[in-house]
Amino acid sequence: MLIVMQAHATEEQVAAVCSKIEALGFRAHSMPGAGRTAIGITGNPGALDTGLFDEMKGVGEVVRVTKPFKLVSLEVKPDPTIIRFAALKTDSGSNIPEATIGGNELAVIAGPCSIESRDQAFAVAERVARSGAKFFRGGAYKPRTSPYSFQGLAEEGLKILAEIRQRFGLRIVTEAVDDDSLALVEKYADMIQVGARNMQNFALLKRVGRSRLPVFLKRGMAASLEDFLLAAEYVMSEGNYNVALCERGIRTFSDHARNTLDLSVVPAVHRLSHLPILVDPSHATGQRFQIQPMARAAIAAGADGIMVECHHAPEKALSDGQQALMPDQLDHLMDDIRRIATVVERTVAAPRAVTEVANVATR
Repeated sequence: MLIVMQAHATEEQVAAVCSKIEALGFRAHSMPGAGRTAIGITGNPGALDTGLFDEMKGVGEVVRVTKPFKLVSLEVKPDPTIIRFAALKTDSGSNIPEATIGGNELAVIAGPCSIESRDQAFAVAERVARSGAKFFRGGAYKPRTSPYSFQGLAEEGLKILAEIRQRFGLRIVTEAVDDDSLALVEKYADMIQVGARNMQNFALLKRVGRSRLPVFLKRGMAASLEDFLLAAEYVMSEGNYNVALCERGIRTFSDHARNTLDLSVVPAVHRLSHLPILVDPSHATGQRFQIQPMARAAIAAGADGIMVECHHAPEKALSDGQQALMPDQLDHLMDDIRRIATVVERTVAAPRAVTEVANVATR
């Protein structure tokens, strides 16, 4: 059920409705919008009597939500969700402006598949910062198909990522794979990534839903759109409403790419949900030559941003080097995205001057 408050409803009236919901043994999810506040109800075993709330002060309308996913639905929140990352002051004293995922500005998340060493991570981060991207990706924990493959540097890798934030002003997006790793990711990062293999790890989704950090949720390799949105619902049902979705390819019969990039899911998500959705063409295609055209197509299709892998020496990468852009290719892709963004009425951050990045990194 959804309770839509009147445009002039006061904070006290919203709080009174939430208190009544909780007194009934259910959970209230207050979601302010541009012109009104909507309050979603979860935990009720069946339909509730609308009369319980119709006469309360400030209530405009009581609506039954018909979709299996409720909090992610446009019925609950018609305004697009914008995840905001506060301005940063680096150790060098430089001021890094606010960053967002969702809204008018396209988000670009770039970096290596995994953090291999401090030198490797810093070399890539310098080029990512220079390109204009505001988010840095890098795995400290790497769930791999083979138990003998490189599994990441764990906390040592997270410390390197935190240092990159302070040196280059990049927000850190990195994966948590269980409760122990999640506690450390919360300590060092800015956004928790839930990988494709964990999209339906419901215990992890609930734990992530109790986190203070925003969540970057990747689509499972065989997940339907409903599966995908219900995974986000698990997170939001625990009270964390800052969720961004990511299409990263699904398994099909195709043999010309690592996975099949389902760009049709982008407008489908926007038709059903207020959550932002990004596209990861690196994992979707698995091949460097396919990343740039698919990234361009993603922006044209309406994606709220992209996540791409980048490595300064991909031939030496310990994981997924074949699907990582070289730094110059990242620069060219950013230029392409800026041109496409004007057509779809979006914006992309300008590249940062070489001297600016160097000054931040060395002070």
